[in-house]
Amino acid sequence: MLVEGSTTQLSSRDLAYYELGDIRLVRGEGLRVWDSEGREYLDCVAGTFNLPLGHGHPQVTAAIERQAQELTFASSMFQTDATNRVIELLAAMTPANLTRVNLRSSGGSTANEGAIKIAQLHTGRRDVIVPFRAHIGQTLATSALNGMARMRAPFPAVYPGAVTVPDPYCRRCFYRQSPDSCGFWCIERIDDFLDYASSGSVACMIIEPISGVGGNVVPPPGYLQRLREFCDERDIVLIFDENQTSFGRTGHLTAAEAFDVQPHMLTVSKGLSGCGLPLGGILTEERLVGMDRSLHGFTAGGHPLAAAAAIATLEIVRRPEFLANVRATGAALVSDLLELAADRPEVEDVRGLGLMLGVELSEPDGSRSNRLGRALHAALMERGVITRLSEHGLGNVIELRPPLILTHEDAALIARRFAEALEMLPDGPGS
Repeated sequence: MLVEGSTTQLSSRDLAYYELGDIRLVRGEGLRVWDSEGREYLDCVAGTFNLPLGHGHPQVTAAIERQAQELTFASSMFQTDATNRVIELLAAMTPANLTRVNLRSSGGSTANEGAIKIAQLHTGRRDVIVPFRAHIGQTLATSALNGMARMRAPFPAVYPGAVTVPDPYCRRCFYRQSPDSCGFWCIERIDDFLDYASSGSVACMIIEPISGVGGNVVPPPGYLQRLREFCDERDIVLIFDENQTSFGRTGHLTAAEAFDVQPHMLTVSKGLSGCGLPLGGILTEERLVGMDRSLHGFTAGGHPLAAAAAIATLEIVRRPEFLANVRATGAALVSDLLELAADRPEVEDVRGLGLMLGVELSEPDGSRSNRLGRALHAALMERGVITRLSEHGLGNVIELRPPLILTHEDAALIARRFAEALEMLPDGPGS
């Protein structure tokens, strides 16, 4: 295109503020997407973890089309049939203690920020406990509370109050303990952080039941139950960030259900609309009602088009047979990957629940191998498998989040291409 006042022909890659990749996608259907050259890829991250039913699901598309013909937008000062139904479904599909739904967020960052606001207003306190490696958002406030220093470093510390504590990463335990005998040091030692590293005014703790960007860390049995007890004992509001783990991703409606824990609040986004349209929600206990609606609201919050898509999505993912297929295909994929790992010492771990999976790479001495993570991520892309690498592309865990409509045949195909990509890895440390 021509830029006004210039005779120079500039491309979109010249004009875009951010770096554009080499691949231009033009079409998607289910698990598969195609680029402008006609090449097919298996989208094993479901867009950005936000297409639980894959690309172009007909029921979701039809719901958007119907809603567009009736009402494309309404201010949140009004009710709509679509947003009312989403509120009802969310209340029915989340833990029974969560009786109120705030649908005025436009995504995961704003939902998390809203939950923190509610906790601060309810308790009259300010600090937020965040685990190592946690990624809770991209706003200024949630960036400041991020569990990774590199996400905080570029910006002034305009929002103080993060109390960052070790996460339940048993394979690389901060305290060098074993999960069968440590007595949950990663919970019990939080008191030391509260006594010596906080402001003395702690409102809440926000945690992903299974970390997303932080490396697909699955907590040991009993961890989340003990964490809920810990928070209750200290009147700390426990928030589950389920922006990645909800709506069937773990083979259950929520990770809270999968782990049999009731948080005091739960946030959702990502797969809520089923198609990438922005929509976020906050689920709270009755006692946490009271934040004035003017204190948290966004133009796209409760968007009727997104809500209509969400109804179609939630009605599908709540079906027992749908969730059973997620568990079955996830187990099959894990089994195939573990079989591959048995002959590949660089594959240190394959872990996850349902179709929220991670494959960790290590060096011969057991240290994290970010170089092998990058190499395997690139090799998978060469084999037509789209994945993500943990810690925003700088980590050592391949993130696998295929659409929840995955078939056993496609799970086997992913595993075969994984095997081919492993054969492409460089030999030896630093090579």
